[in-house]
Amino acid sequence: MLLLYRELLTDFELIVDSYEQPRQRPKDNKEQQEYFSGKKKRHTLKSQVVSLPNAKDIVDIVVGAKGRTSDISLFRNQPQRFSSRQSFKGDKGDRGGKNISTPHKKPRKRELTPEQKAENKAFSKERILVEHLIRLIKIFRIASERFRLATSVYEQIILTVCGLVRLRIGSLILPI
Repeated sequence: MLLLYRELLTDFELIVDSYEQPRQRPKDNKEQQEYFSGKKKRHTLKSQVVSLPNAKDIVDIVVGAKGRTSDISLFRNQPQRFSSRQSFKGDKGDRGGKNISTPHKKPRKRELTPEQKAENKAFSKERILVEHLIRLIKIFRIASERFRLATSVYEQIILTVCGLVRLRIGSLILPI
């Protein structure tokens, strides 16, 4: 069943994006360093969402990585979940990953050509849908505000929220 599902997914170019959620500052100094995000300038938990094109469903989610983990590291640690032929669309933070396409980056001391700008715009129009999916997750206060519970229950809570989001967008059908 799982192999069939993986093969069906190879027909789509999945969209990947990450988000960070603040958490309470750990008491232990070593733990503080692990959870401190230089980007957000606070202690965070990072999650990565993989969705179908047009945001029809959440295919996979990596939950509760430490704040200093980069987006590409999260992406590289999950390939065993997908077929080796699976293709992805990511943002500039995912540059260098296998089977992932990213927008053109501005060359040093030069500008992008008008064709590259047009390609980036078209790329963004397709990728913005995963941002909308993340917004649906963050509608729930427990997934958007500072996480005050034990980090051991974080994954369970976010997966429950993702299940509710899937139910809301109509991709999860419950038997009656």
